[in-house]
Amino acid sequence: MILVVVSVFTVAIVVATLLPLWRHPHWSVRSFDFPRLQLAVLAALLVIAQLIFLDFGRPLSWALLLVAAGSLAVQLWWVLPYTAIWPKEVKDAPTPNPERTLAILTSNVLTHNRNAEALLALVKEHEPDILVTLESDKWWEDQLAVLEGTMPYSIKCPLDNLYGMHVFSRLPLHEPEVCFLIEKEVPSMHALVELRAGEKVQVHFVHPAPPSPTENDESTERDAELVIVGRRVANNDEPVIVTGDLNDVAWSETTRLFRKVSGLLDPRVGRGFYSTFHADYRLLRWPLDHLFHSHHFTLDSITRLPSIGSDHFPLLTRVVLTPVRGQDQEPLRPDSDDRNWAQDIAQSESASKEDVP
Repeated sequence: MILVVVSVFTVAIVVATLLPLWRHPHWSVRSFDFPRLQLAVLAALLVIAQLIFLDFGRPLSWALLLVAAGSLAVQLWWVLPYTAIWPKEVKDAPTPNPERTLAILTSNVLTHNRNAEALLALVKEHEPDILVTLESDKWWEDQLAVLEGTMPYSIKCPLDNLYGMHVFSRLPLHEPEVCFLIEKEVPSMHALVELRAGEKVQVHFVHPAPPSPTENDESTERDAELVIVGRRVANNDEPVIVTGDLNDVAWSETTRLFRKVSGLLDPRVGRGFYSTFHADYRLLRWPLDHLFHSHHFTLDSITRLPSIGSDHFPLLTRVVLTPVRGQDQEPLRPDSDDRNWAQDIAQSESASKEDVP
């Protein structure tokens, strides 16, 4: 009986490990990208149970142990880069220079959440240069209007479909645009932000729709938006930041594809998970809110802030424009398979990098 139970759990772990390696975009496949940390813990517990309960005089017991251990190794390969034992992809900033520091607070507020005071308190406490809100409707726009005295530059797109977006900035925003890159009701925002020292930084704020049984059956819309934004900023000599709720985890193959085609860096690597979703369920959390940047920046700090009543925690990231220090920071590099895959994803939605400002 023990052998049967252990065998069933081993098969389940193997399927959950191998399924997301299949590039099929259906939500039932892509959903297994998310709980890799939880699956790694389950695989480790399974290995321990096998060592305790199985009779290793039987070849099947050894096979089950090797398969479970292999599944654990695969899951760890994906998640260990987001721990402190891994080398940092982004260098620590030298003594911060306020003139060249950019602090961005991203917050998926959850449309029907009405605790605007909590978010305003965080803005007052941390004084970010830019606040990005996601899922913000007209009610949220009205509540956040009090920020316009200290953050006079803004981009607004209130929507009641869970994809509204607002940007408030202390720093000048040049050439602001609201775009609907893939889906007609899912906006993204794009601008040049002028630092206090005078340099300009390309900023792209995104919130593509996730693959799920209640929204898009497949991940192609989300993946296509990330791909064309990534291809647009690739090989750019100017400083670039892409941030928002990607509805994808840091360690998924599709997020890695975005990092490869864009050449942008992930400050989480070598530092921690900074899991922002789900705020209410400690055992079901993963990093969905991101900030990626070009090699021009180093990191002052990245902080997951306290809950504001949303299902996402806010994320505060402070980067410093230090082009010389950042020159030898190495991003992931695409190979021909990555480039072909990115091309196929973009073509599946008839999308082009030229659509991105």
